[in-house]
Amino acid sequence: MLRPLTPAELSRAEERLLHPAPGSRIEGAKNHGIDLTLLVEQLRLTPAERAKKLELASTALEQVRGAARKRY
Repeated sequence: MLRPLTPAELSRAEERLLHPAPGSRIEGAKNHGIDLTLLVEQLRLTPAERAKKLELASTALEQVRGAARKRY
């Protein structure tokens, strides 16, 4: 069962993502242009909220695909 992060877990995750250790994989991702603040934003949501956002994005994408198919 998925559960929201506890405040302590969220705090640790935010710290690691926003202030990565030198030489870490997280720092490498940041140096390659990954916007780690987007990960923090997602971690602040509950699993249900993340699933709902994914569902909404998927629905929007299908609508765009449908419009493109009708056009061509």
